[in-house]
Amino acid sequence: MSAPVPTGPPLFSKRIVGTVAGRPDLWLTACGVLFRLAVPRWWTRRPYLPLPDPRLWAFRMVTAYGRPDADPVPADVISYLEWCRSTSARARRLRSSPAGHGGPGTLTGPQSG
Repeated sequence: MSAPVPTGPPLFSKRIVGTVAGRPDLWLTACGVLFRLAVPRWWTRRPYLPLPDPRLWAFRMVTAYGRPDADPVPADVISYLEWCRSTSARARRLRSSPAGHGGPGTLTGPQSG
């Protein structure tokens, strides 16, 4: 028997919002994460907010904390957002690097030696 799926994520808990609010450098990243996790076509359903699918949220909480009804630890949320920001910045650098010019993640052809 599977665990019950929570009705919605505690995404906007005062603790989490307060923690992220204190980190303006992560606001844009947090918005990006929120929209990536949002239920498809979220704008067509009440409450018209980009909230994650409860099943996806439950899966994320099980993989992080072992329980689908877990409330994320603010420090973990900040750590995750910092990781998202760092990997996004790396991806942008890789995309902007001209292919074949030795930038990170590019192939430069056979090496002589």
